[in-house]
Amino acid sequence: MFHPHRSSKATGVRARQFRAGVTAVTERDGFRVTDAATTWAHLAELLTVDELIAVGDAIVRVPRARGMRRGRPSDAHASIADLESVAAQPRRGAAKLRDALSQIRVGSSSARETELRLALIRAGLPEPELDVDVIASDGTPIGYTELAYAKYRVLIEYEGDHHRRDAAQWERDILKHAACAAEGWEVLRITSAQMKPTPAAAVSRVRTALARAGWRG
Repeated sequence: MFHPHRSSKATGVRARQFRAGVTAVTERDGFRVTDAATTWAHLAELLTVDELIAVGDAIVRVPRARGMRRGRPSDAHASIADLESVAAQPRRGAAKLRDALSQIRVGSSSARETELRLALIRAGLPEPELDVDVIASDGTPIGYTELAYAKYRVLIEYEGDHHRRDAAQWERDILKHAACAAEGWEVLRITSAQMKPTPAAAVSRVRTALARAGWRG
């Protein structure tokens, strides 16, 4: 509902009122909805900074095309520039949006990956690369990994439960990890158990692997 129109008081309707100047609307499946960047900005009143980072990562993510080819930037729901634009507008939660914006990155495939990346950085480790293509020494594509430290030949895979339940995915992962190991990569497989109640266990594993590869902090 755009200001100054009155919010609906109909039963079962939770109305929100927005100023038209800071709200962009698009159409999705026949419904008029706020676009991705505007929706992210409105969430500043409801979410923490870390939650806004995770949502922002999801919005700017460029999905892989069929066959795991890298997609086009236009395939993302919005760009970082779009988020910068809405964060610069005078609105509630603008300071929180700017804080989150500085930590949003293109390439995260899930909220857990975002959580892991933030934990690594905040623990003083280098910032990992995201959505990295892994190529064999003979030029053959091996696949891609969620997080990597190419300089130290350390790659990190967050193993969601779907990896275990999907037999075909499980088999692909085994073959990919073996191929990566054969090329001199250390493969760290992180599970949800290593992220609860804190990501300390996961961070410790990554720190140890980097130190083993020559990182001195």
